[in-house]
Amino acid sequence: MYVGAGIAGLTIAYTLAREGNSVVVIDDGLVGRGMTGRTTAHIVNALDDRYYELEKLHGEEGARLVAESHTAAIDRIEANVRALQIDCEFERVDGYLFEPPDESAKNLREEYEACLRAGLKVEWVERAPMESFDTGPAIKFPRQAQFHPLNYLRGLAQGIERAGGRIFTGTRVLDVQGGDAQITTQDGHTVHAGAVVVATNTPINDRYVIHTKQSPYMTYVVGLRVRKGAVARALYWDTAEHAGQEDKLAGMIPYHYVRLASEGEDEVLIVGGEDHKTGQADDFEQRYDRLEDWARLRFPSAGEIVYRWSGQVMEPVDGLGFIGRNPADKDNVYITTGDSGNGITHGTIAGILIPDLIMGRENGWATVYDPSRKSLRAAGDFAKENLNVAAQYRDLVTGGDVASADQIKPGEGAVLRHGLRKVAAYRDDAGVLYEMTAVCPHLKCIVHWNGNEKSWDCPCHGSRFDAMGHVMQGPSVADLAPVGD
Repeated sequence: MYVGAGIAGLTIAYTLAREGNSVVVIDDGLVGRGMTGRTTAHIVNALDDRYYELEKLHGEEGARLVAESHTAAIDRIEANVRALQIDCEFERVDGYLFEPPDESAKNLREEYEACLRAGLKVEWVERAPMESFDTGPAIKFPRQAQFHPLNYLRGLAQGIERAGGRIFTGTRVLDVQGGDAQITTQDGHTVHAGAVVVATNTPINDRYVIHTKQSPYMTYVVGLRVRKGAVARALYWDTAEHAGQEDKLAGMIPYHYVRLASEGEDEVLIVGGEDHKTGQADDFEQRYDRLEDWARLRFPSAGEIVYRWSGQVMEPVDGLGFIGRNPADKDNVYITTGDSGNGITHGTIAGILIPDLIMGRENGWATVYDPSRKSLRAAGDFAKENLNVAAQYRDLVTGGDVASADQIKPGEGAVLRHGLRKVAAYRDDAGVLYEMTAVCPHLKCIVHWNGNEKSWDCPCHGSRFDAMGHVMQGPSVADLAPVGD
């Protein structure tokens, strides 16, 4: 039984189905409707969290296992594409990591040496292949990859069904129980299974433990049209170590990630970054503008903006995903979460590791990704992130975003104070006002209006609801209650 029809849930299900196991996948939306559908699809063993940092947190052997597993994930995706003949534009490309202008190459050199110790076949090059912008020294990561993520998921789904598996979309799961494993759906059905895997970006079956060990961040993307061949086909990443203290305290991560996608006779330059804690910023227009400015300086041939979107990533306190048995649960309940911006490979690692655990096979990666692991060396980040969460509860006693619902424009939302209660109020395009509680059902934080996505976002653990209060993303499994309930 697999809850979630994204990269992790479908890869796990496909792996087990092709071995002859009976599998069922359940999702409250369409295949890929969640964060997999919003990924920029970098398929890499170059990670958002630097290898020299992973060495400090998990030791040299831990870093080696991380590099090995992400490399294996790239290979597994390629093998699946070939075996299922998936038309998803899978392509091997090189990746380049470089520092921003005026930054020292010291950290880059440290990362290069850590990558070598981890067993990666990286190269030190004088610059990334960006014709109009001198990046300075860069680390070249050979044989990374990219693809069209939704087409890949559709291919996996077809492979699952051909192997006898079943996929049910439009079905919301309300409860997951281990032991005599079963799930309960919103429409009152109970489904029994030998094992349950919750692959929902962040677990909907864990109320506290995992949510104290990872934090939700929003990330932004712009797509600019470019003439085919104007930009070298590669993956590009920079990492800015010069974030100001104010940015760090606000949970902002100043880095960028870039790739090219084919679109007709042209290409689209996909540029992402400008991350911030979910529900803790509302300056999305400025973030899109900064991404555009950054891209145009480095890629002067870029034309009009044709796409803009955002997504949510879960950042674990120690840089690695949580893949395996769910802590404080029965042995046959598994989770996969904490992708830290590398969801495609983390989800595929889950598609290798969790089937091994279910089938009782040894897997050398199990310990490093164990959701029950103690992250003592990350205690500082753990404390900082959880203090940030605690601070959000101040919203329970503050005033509203606006004094009156009359100030809410059509198509917009705001939190109001009605006596002792906080109310999430949304006015639709026709001018009709809808009101619901602003208290997130998960752990009672006050949601914030996201004007970019037209959603209500929880700043504590990342639950997200549409404008009318219907849950879109956990950990909450319940909608925002109507006022009066």
